[in-house]
Amino acid sequence: MTTRIEPRSGIAFTLDAGDILTVYDPEGGQVSDLVAYDRDDPREVISNGRTFDLEETIHLTAGNRLWSNRSNPMLAITEDTAGLHDFLLTPCSVDTFKHFYPDKPVHRGCFGNLAAALEPYGIEADSIPTAFNIFMNVPVGQNGKIEVLPPTTKPGDYIRFEALKPLIIGVTACSAYASNGGSFKPIDFQIDSGR
Repeated sequence: MTTRIEPRSGIAFTLDAGDILTVYDPEGGQVSDLVAYDRDDPREVISNGRTFDLEETIHLTAGNRLWSNRSNPMLAITEDTAGLHDFLLTPCSVDTFKHFYPDKPVHRGCFGNLAAALEPYGIEADSIPTAFNIFMNVPVGQNGKIEVLPPTTKPGDYIRFEALKPLIIGVTACSAYASNGGSFKPIDFQIDSGR
């Protein structure tokens, strides 16, 4: 069964080891922030630095794993029709909106949505790491400068993960204008039991 994350909102849930999580961009052009925590000890959390180090790339797609701050694999990317994601930028927040969009209404962003969704699991806002920004288009220039461009996804593009340990997952439909080409759309996801 597919669950919808409404535009500019977020959700949290648990996965068992072996479960398959598929995140879809149903309409195309929408980013989704994903964070992961060890279900038994949420101090163990997804880490972009450890992932870049151990996977030896910043271009993560099928065949790569996402690693924790304790150098344990958390999620394996098993399929990926989009092929373009970001693991450099922090979730958008109130401060993002004040800095980049001073002429637009302030929104709590993915950071605030993740904080609210993760609170029932005992995870505090200060424990939210850099998210794996599914479908986000962040090219890095030769001079090191980064840009945020609209996603290249088409309707129905997806990425599929296998949980490599019991996890708490937070997922959003991103709220930032630049990340989503100026519009806000839903994100769908599906969980299939690995048992």
